[in-house]
Amino acid sequence: MERLRRGIATPVAVLACAVLVMIPQVLSVRYIVGSGMGGWNTNVNYTIWAQDKHFYNGDWLFFVYDRNQMNVLEVNKTDYENCISDHPLHNWTTGAGRDVVPLNVTRQYYFLSGKGFCFSGMKVAVLVENPPPPPAASPVKDGAPTLNLEGHIVIPAVFAIAAVWNSFFRFW
Repeated sequence: MERLRRGIATPVAVLACAVLVMIPQVLSVRYIVGSGMGGWNTNVNYTIWAQDKHFYNGDWLFFVYDRNQMNVLEVNKTDYENCISDHPLHNWTTGAGRDVVPLNVTRQYYFLSGKGFCFSGMKVAVLVENPPPPPAASPVKDGAPTLNLEGHIVIPAVFAIAAVWNSFFRFW
């Protein structure tokens, strides 16, 4: 029985650590550029595609396109407005036609496809903002019962830490 407990404690600890590391990733969103409108392609109005979306720091843009014809270039505002792709800020093209762009700075981003496709509408601008703060707790009314979760969170956390500690230092 003791051997079974030692064999389970370590994977549980690793799983708990992995979940804690993944929490920020769960909150981010991966947007497929042009989803529902043909993807990263010509004759798509990307202004309409982006208008109802909120892009936050930590989100991702996923460009899916014909790798033999198109590309994904990040440019400045002037080059975006004039479809100039000669001096991109960043070439996100990997050659697979499946390019992922992390939106990790709060600012305006401008993307276009060179090779003349920008003139057919292959350009998108997105404004990346900081995520909104979590909603504030609603005020407690006088006389209303309150729920104190402190013991419900702290006590299991202490037991979990003790179990991990015990599993790692049992052999010393």
